[in-house]
Amino acid sequence: MNIYVTGLIWVFGAAIVTAGVAYLIRWIGETQGTMENNEAAGQVFTIVGGLHAVLLAFVLISLFDATSAAEDDSYREAENLVATRWAADSLGEPTASAVRQMADDYASTVVNQEWPDLEKGNDDVAGDGWALLDRMRATISKAAGDDDWLRDQKSDAASKLWEVYQARQDRLNAAGNGVSNVMWFALLAGSAMSVALPLLFGGPRPVTHIIIVSILAGTLSLLLFATQQLQNPYSGGAKVEPSAFESAQARLQ
Repeated sequence: MNIYVTGLIWVFGAAIVTAGVAYLIRWIGETQGTMENNEAAGQVFTIVGGLHAVLLAFVLISLFDATSAAEDDSYREAENLVATRWAADSLGEPTASAVRQMADDYASTVVNQEWPDLEKGNDDVAGDGWALLDRMRATISKAAGDDDWLRDQKSDAASKLWEVYQARQDRLNAAGNGVSNVMWFALLAGSAMSVALPLLFGGPRPVTHIIIVSILAGTLSLLLFATQQLQNPYSGGAKVEPSAFESAQARLQ
C-alpha cells in the first residue's frame, strides 16, 4: 500500500475513533461539573502533553539521524571498497586480480543477499560478506612489498579495507537499533493519556470540543506513523537504498 495512503488511514482512523469517544462522553456520559474541572485538567494536560512531546521529538530526531548515518555509512563502505581495489591494483599479480574479483563479489553480495535481510530488520545477514573481507585482508597481507612505494600501496590498501570493516559493522548495527518495545509502550501510553485528558474538558460547544480532540489524536497518530516508518533505516518511507554499492559495482567493473 502507498505510504501516503497508509499515513492517511492512521491519521483519519485515530481522529474518527477519538471523535466517536468524545461524542459518547459529551452526550451519554456525565457532564455536570466538567467545566469546573477544566483548569485542573488543563494543568495536568500541560505536564503530560509536554513530557510526551519531548519524548516523541527525541525519538523522531534520533531515528532521523540514524537514517542519515546509515546512508552515510553505506557510501563510506562502498567508497573505501573501491579505494581498496584501486590500491591493490598497484600490488601486481596475482594480488590485483584476486582483490578485484573479491571486491566485485562483495558488492554483489551486499546488494543481492544482505540488503533484503536489512529491510527485514535483521543484522545477522545472509551471504559471505565477512569471509570475503577476511580473504581480501589475507591476500593483501601476503602481497610482496619489495620497495617503499609498494609498501605504501600495501599499507594504503590495508587501511582502506579497515575502513570497510568499520563501516560495514555500523551498517549492520543500524538494522537492529530500532525503537524498543519499552519505548513503544511509552509512546503509545503517552499518546493515549494525552488524548484522554482533553476528553475530560467541558464547554458549551460540543462540536468544537470534538474537533479539537480529533485533531490532537490525528497529530499524535501522524507522529507515531513517522516513528514506525523511521525505526528501520532500510525499510519504510525513508529507507536507505543500496545505491552506493550499485554505483561501486559499476566502478569496479
